[in-house]
Amino acid sequence: MPSRSSAPVVLQVLPSLVTGGVERGTVEITEAVAAAGWTALVASAGGRLVGAVEHAGGRHMTLPLDTKNPVAILRNAGRLARLIRTEGVTIVHARSRAPAWSAWLAARRTGARFVTTYHGTYNEDLPFKRRYNAVMAKGEVVIAASHFVAGLVAARHGVPPARIRVIPRGVDPAGFDPAAVDGARLARLALAWNLPDHAPVVMLPGRLTGWKGQSVLIDALARLERRDVVAVLVGSDQGRAAYTAGLRRQAEALGVAERVRLVGDCPDMPAALRLADVVVHASTQPEAFGRVVIEAQAMGRLVIAADLGGPVETVESGVTGWRVPPGDPGALAAAIGAALAMPADARQAMGARARAAVLARCTTAAMQAATMEVYREVLTRAR
Repeated sequence: MPSRSSAPVVLQVLPSLVTGGVERGTVEITEAVAAAGWTALVASAGGRLVGAVEHAGGRHMTLPLDTKNPVAILRNAGRLARLIRTEGVTIVHARSRAPAWSAWLAARRTGARFVTTYHGTYNEDLPFKRRYNAVMAKGEVVIAASHFVAGLVAARHGVPPARIRVIPRGVDPAGFDPAAVDGARLARLALAWNLPDHAPVVMLPGRLTGWKGQSVLIDALARLERRDVVAVLVGSDQGRAAYTAGLRRQAEALGVAERVRLVGDCPDMPAALRLADVVVHASTQPEAFGRVVIEAQAMGRLVIAADLGGPVETVESGVTGWRVPPGDPGALAAAIGAALAMPADARQAMGARARAAVLARCTTAAMQAATMEVYREVLTRAR
């Protein structure tokens, strides 16, 4: 059994620390755990964000948790059990399915408390997939990023509401502050992306993959009456070169290739969003939350989001942005046109309302505080 005589020890478990919302959330909670005077541990296969974990006050343990091989999952359960005993871990927080199976088994063997965050909508298109996904519903407390996900967890896995906590993802209002982005940062990006002077910029941030809707935006661009609008797709294809090539072919076929920029990942997302006149979320499948939406709103941008999943809860249509039917390039083009046609004062007012809404309920600090409260709850329950 883990020792509970000293400050709690929290172990977060995930496949790797390369990039993404799960990884960033792990770093943010590491910071909160360390700030509380607890011990913050993270186990993963490693990646470029290991340094961020350490700078946040945590320690990283490299384990081969980025595998779905059943035998390897069992071996990882043994490795995690030894780690739990050695480090006196009191809480194991699992953030992804394959390592969650290892973590759940290890927690059962050692008596550590087990918490999960249900980060995705998780497809069930294969036999037994629901059983595989069900490990994310085995937490003593299951954290959901939105009410949409909370409903999904309850419906699919029969988890009672008393075990679910809705904790929206957060944005750092100091880092994502339009007033903090100077002209030099904007100029660097505009030059690197070869943006024409004074051209309206419509931006879709997100990894390049079919369901993120980049092709929907390219189609919408071709339907716009204005021919000076530039679409900037920010994000890596993560090896999906065929998809990227297909987007380029689509832009060529529609006659908008010279107005489409595929710029890859951007390390300065506050500046990237500040550079945009309109930020688009065009996913064709429901997202658990949609962090890029609140980041754009925090930057005071006009946001157009697909009307499904988590963004339904963060975009109030006509007030803090617009929602359009998913996969509908005509509706998206109409919304982009309406946004670009707004008078400057109306655009500023909508951007200000969007930022205020984010600061009211979707900050990093609020997410950290709510997660720490979950940890305290399960420790109190254990005692």
